[in-house]
Amino acid sequence: MKGSIVILSFFATGLLLGLFHWIPTELLNYNFSFYVLCALMFSVGISIGNDPSSFRQFRHLNPRLLFLPILTMLGTWIGVLAVSFMLSGRSAADCLAVGSGFGYYSLSGILITQYKGIELGTIALLSNIIREVITLLLAPWMVQYFGKLAPISAGGATTMDTTFPVIVRYSGKDYAIVSIYHGFVMDFSVPFLVTFFCSL
Repeated sequence: MKGSIVILSFFATGLLLGLFHWIPTELLNYNFSFYVLCALMFSVGISIGNDPSSFRQFRHLNPRLLFLPILTMLGTWIGVLAVSFMLSGRSAADCLAVGSGFGYYSLSGILITQYKGIELGTIALLSNIIREVITLLLAPWMVQYFGKLAPISAGGATTMDTTFPVIVRYSGKDYAIVSIYHGFVMDFSVPFLVTFFCSL
């Protein structure tokens, strides 16, 4: 839990710095967060590459893990449909479009704004950011109570980038390849699924 508090404190500090414009805009124009993410991925890559047993362990994983992205999608849609019954003024298709962002807030927010307007696009942006933040903060708790695959499913499309370091830390290096595969499939599905549900 200590790691989650540290992550939350960094997020809150960044939020305050951005809110009060204490970071020069020139620095932000250079896509600073992208380079920080690249540094994180580089560090995790060195850690995995330095342990050849990681790839051997992946070969011994259950082949059913290849279906994990599909189960993540189904679980997300079931949850979204359950929530849609409690919402007035939004169709199930609208809710499914938002849920089908799977944490990929930048792309899904833009697509939904184009198809359904700025209000639903903003909801998509916020819900997908919240999904990512919940995964970052609660990953250790998820592993403890629900197993090592839980933060991977919770992370959705973010498991091969922003939530990847946290997943490797708490689920273990054995699940690094599963996390990358899961994130790749989810990322690839987002534009098709969001567009499909927006067109209904």
